[in-house]
Amino acid sequence: MKKLTLALITLAFLMVGVQPSKACTSVIVSGRVTKDGRPLIYKNRDTRTLSNMTLVVQGPRYRYLGLVNAEDTTPVDVWGGHNEAGFAIVNTAAYNLNGNGGDTDGDGILIRKALGLCATLADFERLIDTVKKPMDVNSNFAVLDAQGGCAYYETGNYSFVKFDVNDTLVAPDGYLMRTNFGTTGNHKLDVGVERYQAITTFMKEACREGLLDHDYLVTHIPRYMTHGLTKMNIYDFMPEKESDTTFFPFADYTVRYSTASVILVQGVKPGESPLNTVSWTIMGWPLTTVAMPLVLLPSGKLPAIVTDDGTGHSWLCEKGLKLKSRAFSLKRGNTQDYCNIAVLFNKQGTGILQKILSLEEEVMCHGEETLSEFRKSNDTLVVETYYDWVDAYLKKHYRALF
Repeated sequence: MKKLTLALITLAFLMVGVQPSKACTSVIVSGRVTKDGRPLIYKNRDTRTLSNMTLVVQGPRYRYLGLVNAEDTTPVDVWGGHNEAGFAIVNTAAYNLNGNGGDTDGDGILIRKALGLCATLADFERLIDTVKKPMDVNSNFAVLDAQGGCAYYETGNYSFVKFDVNDTLVAPDGYLMRTNFGTTGNHKLDVGVERYQAITTFMKEACREGLLDHDYLVTHIPRYMTHGLTKMNIYDFMPEKESDTTFFPFADYTVRYSTASVILVQGVKPGESPLNTVSWTIMGWPLTTVAMPLVLLPSGKLPAIVTDDGTGHSWLCEKGLKLKSRAFSLKRGNTQDYCNIAVLFNKQGTGILQKILSLEEEVMCHGEETLSEFRKSNDTLVVETYYDWVDAYLKKHYRALF
């Protein structure tokens, strides 16, 4: 009979309660402190819509690559991405900006409009100024452009406050973070404080170690397992083997049950083509899927596994969700609050995440080589060839491993 361990570590973990449906975690980094001089905006997307995909869309002025809900092929809402002018935007809901703590419906619509219309931070500011009020938004919008601009906009129904990460007085270490409250809002309504504590610790460590780089952040933030409040690291409770079923309370980490995707947009250096902007994307739950670079090509081509497969879903995201169900295998009670961590990682190295990371390393390494060649030659064929390789490589190895 299998050993069954219920890791009820602390009462704080048990008091999970009802969480907001949009509970994302975000980071922005100035090009003045990244290794290659390119600015970064990052987002863990948390949502009830767990099936996501990426689309290339023609906006009113610019084509863009956007992160959307599955089946939203129009789309109505976009939750992050970049356009051909090198403009990029993501958001986190900020539940304390409108004074009532309520949710809003216009955040994804504003992102869609911005990607289709804006080239610069100034364009985005004009868009906010001209949108009909109230805007039905409550977000920390993270924005970058091809001129090196990079900032947060704490935006409520009627106004915004800008936080420029290039300003040393605002961001002395060259980076800023947001979860689900604005620093200018009513702090009695703050949400996501535990994740803010966690991402603060993570970024301090990354800064100290000289790791403020796109590849480190996109692969490590969504797998960071130290709780911001309790300081407990789930990896410290790693089971011996996969059969040692170990249910661990799983709430308010940087990755959550509701994490549906990850996007890190890497901007360009001064004088570099805006078409070199890259959306490093994890399509699906980040403990069961892998990161890869996505470039906006004239052909509109993307890896087939991250975009609409003809049913309005992403192949990779759906595969990840099936693997995720192994980790959340309880059939009764608050099933999403307890994760069988032995399925994800164990001391024998047979966990899903451990297998995923070996695949991701190859995908990322090949991707870096492709981008290096693309930035030198502007040959879109090298990127299209990489996309075809990613499709074949991941389909083959997911089927073999799982």
